[in-house]
Amino acid sequence: MSTSSKTLIRDFTTGPVTPQLIRFATPLFFSGLLQTVYNMVDMIVVGQYVGSGGLSAVSLGGEVMMMLTFVAMGMSNAGQVLISQLIGAGRKDDLQRMIGTLFTFLFSCAAVLTVVFLFLRFRVLEIINTPPEAWDYAVDYVTVCISGLVFIYGYNLVSAIMRGMGDSKRPFMFIAIASVINLVLDMLFIAGMDMGTMGAALATVIGQAASFVFAISYLYKHKEQFGFNFRPESFRIHRDMLSSLVKLGIPMVLQSASITFSKLFITSWINSYGVVMSALTGIGNKLQSVTNVFAQAFTTSGASMIAQNIGAEKYERVPKIVKTLFIVDGTITAILIAAVITFPQQIFGIFTNDTEVLSLVGMYLPVAVLQFCSCVLRPPMSALISGSGNPKLNFAIALLDGLMMRIGLAWVLGIPMGLGIHGFWYGNALASFMPFVIGMPYFLSGRWQNRRLVFR
Repeated sequence: MSTSSKTLIRDFTTGPVTPQLIRFATPLFFSGLLQTVYNMVDMIVVGQYVGSGGLSAVSLGGEVMMMLTFVAMGMSNAGQVLISQLIGAGRKDDLQRMIGTLFTFLFSCAAVLTVVFLFLRFRVLEIINTPPEAWDYAVDYVTVCISGLVFIYGYNLVSAIMRGMGDSKRPFMFIAIASVINLVLDMLFIAGMDMGTMGAALATVIGQAASFVFAISYLYKHKEQFGFNFRPESFRIHRDMLSSLVKLGIPMVLQSASITFSKLFITSWINSYGVVMSALTGIGNKLQSVTNVFAQAFTTSGASMIAQNIGAEKYERVPKIVKTLFIVDGTITAILIAAVITFPQQIFGIFTNDTEVLSLVGMYLPVAVLQFCSCVLRPPMSALISGSGNPKLNFAIALLDGLMMRIGLAWVLGIPMGLGIHGFWYGNALASFMPFVIGMPYFLSGRWQNRRLVFR
């Protein structure tokens, strides 16, 4: 496909791999960083103005929202891979049919999940053993956030389309708008109007809505550049496109869902140790999300580049992409580990001034380092598996990483081996290495070269 200035599409099948990967991943990194800050702002402001109960509520509410967005993430990632493969293969007509199918299917999913979980929100908070001190705060937070679920799905959808076409700069701009709005409204609603966790949720939803509106407006304004006309008939679901999307997307959804559910399961064990341990673990999870920012950025960019090259049968470029991912991820991880080891109290203190929570930071520090280390090995293999469009391996990761290993290790270490909360922490961290364990043999075997297009 053309890569002229009149198209949003970028060609990753020619030219030096490393500069292309870094240029594509950098806006994704800053997008993820802003999104993480976007989420952290709620915890920081709530922690300072509401206390440990509110801090725990926002942490738990964030886990619940992750559970609700797994369909958006899984199907969007699948759509991104298929769009990239279609671009690499030069199949313009199928590209438009895939975009229309993706739009209608994901918005339908958002509507159904919103209704269902507004009815189930109390039961979900009971299942994860929400501490009594955090209950009312958590109810306020998840009720508002669930009501704005359609905006989360919409932003993920439009961003996936742009990333699939090789455009990572615009999604960064749109999430930057959301982050600024969220920060301003957090201070207004929480610090200024004393709205507590409901104010944090409102700020989040309004920011997400603004991000989606800007993103869809940009896509509509430049529709001629990628050939999608936004007419009602263009949003018809095509059975062959839906079949391909579901075939690849369901394992990705299951992977996201199983990891999220297993974390909630482990969180329910951790919450039984009280609000202090819940708050400490919540901060640790937010720190891990920092490493996940760059890991996800390079996984996403690597997957799109791999998908384009497999679609174009440029197989010799794939090992170069994988090697570059290992080098970049390792460098960034080393810097983050050095920072958290050198300044643990200061870093954890960003989120809370609770002396009881901060006194336990040393106990959690080795777990944080282990979680950071998984971000060196996981992204390259995840990018290869996703970019090659291999649903079976994604399903295997969903079972092993999300369920068998994460819950199994946490239970074995925490209960039979008597390590308690330490076992739950380490079981959760060790399971994160499973994509590497599964992906490396696949990479070395070369079987990814036979995954050119899912829907043939």
